[in-house]
Amino acid sequence: MKISLKIKKIDRALKALAGHKNKCQLCPRQCSVNREKELGYCLTGNNASLSHAGLHFGEEPVLSGYTNCRKELKISSAHPLGSGTIFFTGCHLKCLYCQNHQISWENNGNKISTRALSNKMLDIQKKGALNINLVSPTHMLIPILSALKKAYENGLSIPLVYNSSGYERDNIIKELDGIVDIYLPDIKYLSPLLSKKLSNASNYFRYAKKAVLEMSRQQYNLILDKHGVAQKGLVIRHLVLPGQTADTKNILKWIKKNISNSYGLSLMGQFYPCYKTPPEFQRKITRQEYKKVLHTAQKIGFTQIYFQPELFSDESHLIPDFKQDNPFKWE
Repeated sequence: MKISLKIKKIDRALKALAGHKNKCQLCPRQCSVNREKELGYCLTGNNASLSHAGLHFGEEPVLSGYTNCRKELKISSAHPLGSGTIFFTGCHLKCLYCQNHQISWENNGNKISTRALSNKMLDIQKKGALNINLVSPTHMLIPILSALKKAYENGLSIPLVYNSSGYERDNIIKELDGIVDIYLPDIKYLSPLLSKKLSNASNYFRYAKKAVLEMSRQQYNLILDKHGVAQKGLVIRHLVLPGQTADTKNILKWIKKNISNSYGLSLMGQFYPCYKTPPEFQRKITRQEYKKVLHTAQKIGFTQIYFQPELFSDESHLIPDFKQDNPFKWE
């Protein structure tokens, strides 16, 4: 899509979303707070707040890049690839076990102006990022769109990734049609009891299924370039939880039945009990649980699966420390 058309669509979206500044209903919590004066469930106001921005090598290979990209693109080992992740402060879901609890619960981050956020996107592109990856962007959608407009006007050209918990309102996602190139949503739970217990959101799946269906309507084919790097499409994530393979199986069945076109399925086995994890979830998943889930996905008929065979030694290395300038171990 031409950048000029993207800018027009951003202008349209900003106009449609303007009312959420003083009566915010951007997410399913629908706090309806005036964010000029008070904080919502996400604990943020109208200004963007940034926790970290940089190249990330731990995303799915189609987002972070495959190892052979370096050879094919004639890039030296000293030159970074990676997904250009921008982690925003706060969260409207707040899972008790969140690995990013320092930013989702504790709001470790700093306010950033529209111009500065726009420049941050352009800087990430200059570093060689394969995409701009907006992590948990929903509650800051308005300032993000304003920054994106400036960035596109000044040369931003790499794909835009919307990296979401899946707990979204489909009518808000509709406003992003023609703006987002790659949707990267979670489908965390199908069970209302489980989503209530772990995320205080018994209605999680009711909203997530509508949102993901809308995402699949907009980006119905996962399109890769000649190096296997995603340019457009949908990748659905699911984090396998300890003792919950039955809920995972139900989620996989729903995805297979309701989303019919080309997409990627990312089965994550990196659960690690963090922060406020309830006692009965105070363990990692087992190899057997993960193998069972993989077998289920293959039996149901998924063909494009991203999985994590290197896990089960010490997943604590995947826990970032956002109090450091470089929160991830590989940076």
